[in-house]
Amino acid sequence: MTEQTNSAGENAAAEASAGTAAPKENQVSFNDLGLSDKVLHAVTDLGFELPSKIQERAIPVILGGHDLIGQAQTGTGKTAAFALPLLSKTDFTGKDVRILVILPTRELAIQVAEAFQQFSKYLEDFHVLPIYGGASYETQIRALKRGVQVVVGTPGRVIDLMKREKLDTSHLSAIVLDEGDEMLRMGFIDDIEWILSQIPEERQMMLFSATMPKPIRKVAERYLHSPVEIRIESKTQTASTVRQRYWLVSGMHKIDAMARLLEVEPYDAVLIFVRTKNDAEEVSQKLAARGFACDALHGDIPQKMREKIVDKLRNGQLDILVATDVAARGLDVDRITHVINYDIPYDSETYVHRIGRTGRAGREGDAILFISPRERRALRTIEQSTHQKIEPMKMPTTDDINKHRVEAFKQKILDGLGADDLEPYAEIIAEILEDDSIDPTDLCAVLAKMANGNEPLTIEKPAEEPEQTDFDEIDSARAGRMEKIEQEKIERDGRRLSTEAMPLRDFPDIKMVKYRVAVGRRDGVKPGQIVGAIANEGDIESKYIGHIDIFGSFSTVDLPEMPDEVHDILARAMVCGKPLDIRGYDQVEEDSGEPGRGDFPRGGRSRPRFFSERHGRGDYSDKGSRRGGKPDFRGDDRRERSGFRGDRKDRFPKSRDFGGRRGSRPFNRSGSR
Repeated sequence: MTEQTNSAGENAAAEASAGTAAPKENQVSFNDLGLSDKVLHAVTDLGFELPSKIQERAIPVILGGHDLIGQAQTGTGKTAAFALPLLSKTDFTGKDVRILVILPTRELAIQVAEAFQQFSKYLEDFHVLPIYGGASYETQIRALKRGVQVVVGTPGRVIDLMKREKLDTSHLSAIVLDEGDEMLRMGFIDDIEWILSQIPEERQMMLFSATMPKPIRKVAERYLHSPVEIRIESKTQTASTVRQRYWLVSGMHKIDAMARLLEVEPYDAVLIFVRTKNDAEEVSQKLAARGFACDALHGDIPQKMREKIVDKLRNGQLDILVATDVAARGLDVDRITHVINYDIPYDSETYVHRIGRTGRAGREGDAILFISPRERRALRTIEQSTHQKIEPMKMPTTDDINKHRVEAFKQKILDGLGADDLEPYAEIIAEILEDDSIDPTDLCAVLAKMANGNEPLTIEKPAEEPEQTDFDEIDSARAGRMEKIEQEKIERDGRRLSTEAMPLRDFPDIKMVKYRVAVGRRDGVKPGQIVGAIANEGDIESKYIGHIDIFGSFSTVDLPEMPDEVHDILARAMVCGKPLDIRGYDQVEEDSGEPGRGDFPRGGRSRPRFFSERHGRGDYSDKGSRRGGKPDFRGDDRRERSGFRGDRKDRFPKSRDFGGRRGSRPFNRSGSR
């Protein structure tokens, strides 16, 4: 493999001198990367200025037709790194699928499909389709029949449509595997290998992964042809003097939240980071319209004007600067007390560079990050990279703002009592007060109103404050909805949870037992994670893992009887940050349906290996239950059963020989089943 690495100091050449943030001539722009005119036009419309590290290095490689391994953290701009060059170089004439992108979750599939749509806005007769479990088969099949050039999907649904002969991959010119390590963690590695075994040999392939574990490395060695390897290393360290907080965007527009924040935060100067120059202009104009001393700084502003803007910020004529990452390079102004990330940065290193503009030379500073619920993973990535916790915060209410305004006005009056030039005004007030009918308090109120000007001292309280929430509340509400749906289904059907395990279709003689595991929907668990943990830690081939039901706080799984050693291992196995705590499911509470903590049955064990979520057991959706068979992705949160009986031999040809009879026993240790 050809390898390219990126050192932590390479960005230093891009720093602007004299605190003016002008880009240097040797900086690479999107215009220098060889993208097509139509794609460049879309990039310009979106307001992006300079490529990120992974984009700068990957785009020329992909345009050159080479296979690629890109090792970079989540949020580094990887989508544009493969989407822009593929859109530039691929011939999209006709209605055949030319590009296939595989991702682990439906959320990522939707995001990447949206990015392709934005970048392709000037391409004629171009269509992109996201396909994933939980969405209608009919809708996706109709779209494929009409013709799409790019398919972005999750492994399970891609395989389903390929096996139904609805997704034709024979004309593929490129395939992208994104979030490779995440797909491995979720148990999709066998699915990926099956997909790769079905696509044309003559195609370009790109693999992106934050880490490169051995199974992912083996896939790369087997299916990529002389790939160029690009590794983006980041050294992230934040100053301990900077207090870091985040606001979960909800209930109000970002600009309204920003105005509220600036009303109550005790700042000297504020640097607000946005992604594009269009955003810089828009945010700056809206804040200025609300009365803040604000200006924008981005790559389109002439050098002399940039210097004047920075000087105004430095000498106090300007309090708020809205800037892009490019324009803010080299910016060093002592007055900056707050850095606000209006948009979450592409990567952790960018975040560290941004908030490094405050808290310098031992001074205290504040860093505030605006994020949406779908960006939770990027937030956690930043926390892991910087080894610092970012605390949640609440937006100020109307009462908070009014209280702050009143206190600030009172302090302004008190500060004026020590002025030297009060004597002429004191004489005027004394003359007015000679009239005994004038109340001194009323007189002071009139003078205070005059001093405040035409703007009201306080703002009117709305009928209802915008709702504010946090991740725990979102998770709790979602779990509550799921449990309510489950309970309603149980009550509606008039039946209780069965304590009996379902026999395996292919091995009916194996005694099965129903078990309870201590992770459920509120923990975010998926069937594939339970299968992967049991298969990997307990060394049970997935074809012996039976029916799975996922509930709010727990799940059930049908397994063969096991020995003590497997029990001990699986009890400690971690899924979604929690131990499985696997126990026998031998009784059900009459009211709640919660399984009891019965004795753990016994059996046998063999050496560990990785297993796919779908390995030898058919398909199942991201939510609900799993059973060998054809998926029933209905998109709801009720427990669903599936019934596809595909040819597992074709999909997963490898099988282990247990005790001399192939595929007949779940364990291979002497003296046990």
